[in-house]
Amino acid sequence: MKFRRNAPVVLISSIVLVVVVASVISTRLSSANITSAEKNTLSLMRSIVDSNLVEAADGAQARASMIANQPKARALFAAQDREGLLAEYAQMFREQKEKFGVDQADFHTPPAISFLRLHDPPNFGDDLTKARPLVVAVNRDQTPQRGFGIGRSGPAMFGLVPMYGPEGKYIGDFEFGIAFERILDELKNSFNIESAVFIDEALLHEHAKGVSPGIYSDQNRVGRFIRFHSTNNAVFQSLVLDKDLNISEKIEYEREVRGVPYGAVMIPLRNGAGEMQGVVVAASDFSATRSSKGRSIVWQGLVALFAIVILAVVSEVVIRGILLRPLESLTACFARLSTGDKTCEIPAPELLCNELKGLAQEYEALRASQNGRN
Repeated sequence: MKFRRNAPVVLISSIVLVVVVASVISTRLSSANITSAEKNTLSLMRSIVDSNLVEAADGAQARASMIANQPKARALFAAQDREGLLAEYAQMFREQKEKFGVDQADFHTPPAISFLRLHDPPNFGDDLTKARPLVVAVNRDQTPQRGFGIGRSGPAMFGLVPMYGPEGKYIGDFEFGIAFERILDELKNSFNIESAVFIDEALLHEHAKGVSPGIYSDQNRVGRFIRFHSTNNAVFQSLVLDKDLNISEKIEYEREVRGVPYGAVMIPLRNGAGEMQGVVVAASDFSATRSSKGRSIVWQGLVALFAIVILAVVSEVVIRGILLRPLESLTACFARLSTGDKTCEIPAPELLCNELKGLAQEYEALRASQNGRN
């Protein structure tokens, strides 16, 4: 009788335990897959940002090469004809700025003197040795250079190409600088990635004399950095804190902004001398993956509950209807037979399960033997 009382409970409890454990394992695997997907997204985002920065510098260098190799540019630069260069290339610069986001263009003479800024013609003659290591390198080595720098108009990805006079004598270099505004806006338009560039404020004051004073507002200040441009100020005000920018290598992290989960990648910006002068931050909304994770947990719970109910009902029907109730009838018949009552009939013996048919046959054989003796 103990078996009758406890068998359904034990079986149903076992079913509940197995289903719950299986659901927990499945949920954790699903959660791990979603976490892995988010990490892959961050890794892909970092690759995209790196690629776009390199592409911008390569594009600047390619465009600068087209100007640096023009015979007229070489002749005018060799003759130190500033007015002639401005008259010849001012319109070209305006077109490059409008179409390709070029916001800085400068002719330099050795070792690193600004000869003509097409974007700021009145300001020339200043020594860029301290501010622009790439300019120093291209004039020292007479080889093309590209990379990050802070020019008079602000940070940019620069491409620099050496220039030679009509007779082959080295005369200096020409550079184009692609604005971060164009680079970051393209990240958003092409890949739906929010991004921002943060520049050391002290270096901006020192080297970027041409930037608008409004850039130094408290709203843009994050510790010692200035948020020079971003595709979404509201997001980056909460996503990037002062302590986050104190990095020396690329990092990834996740944070909620006004209830919205974001994954972020930080990439240091180093000048030609390897000095870190800023940080690019790219961010992606993780709401889709997080909601998918929540839905997965809910569905796993519902499936587990459904499985428990169905299996519990089936188990109860099987144990009580197919085993326990027929066994109870057989037990009653055996009990009556033991008192000499041979009239007990097993109800529907053909419906008994295989496990009980043998017992029913034994009962009938025993009853028949007692009838024979009588």
